[in-house]
Amino acid sequence: MRVIAGDWRGRKLTAPKGEATRPTADRTRETLFSMLTSRLGSFEDLRVVDLFAGSGALGIEALSRGAAHCLFVEHDRAALDTIRANLSALDATSKGSVQAGSVMSLGPARETYDLILLDPPYDTGAGIVALERLLRLGWIGPATWIALETARHENTSVKGLDIEAERRVGKGKLTLFRLSAEH
Repeated sequence: MRVIAGDWRGRKLTAPKGEATRPTADRTRETLFSMLTSRLGSFEDLRVVDLFAGSGALGIEALSRGAAHCLFVEHDRAALDTIRANLSALDATSKGSVQAGSVMSLGPARETYDLILLDPPYDTGAGIVALERLLRLGWIGPATWIALETARHENTSVKGLDIEAERRVGKGKLTLFRLSAEH
């Protein structure tokens, strides 16, 4: 697993040992960031959240492309250690905050984020539940872009969010959301 583009392009990332996490494949990550780049233009100075972070590859990719800071949220101990090791290997510990715990334990946001990345376990519905919670707690604002990876057959509709784009990649599906106008 490698960083695809930006300052750390080509640098290796480690993944947690065992079956507890499913790292996003390089091809899927490349597709996702192509979708985001065509809409955002640049990642410069964005504040990013990587939920169900696993190895931290999604948030690290955003940082490599110029994001100012990323909050990594993960509950698995081995994955937390891997995120910290990946940030350290890239000399990027000042650009990332690692929070141990479930996405469901997040409290109200102090302010909205620019980009929220979610890669929950497939076929659990956890991404939808997390998005509904983030909406209620003020993590998502009018300028926020949200990217959710799910199994290709999973329902991804969330009341209060509009689907801006969907793309099937391998066994997965990438969905980009924005806050609905009526929300």
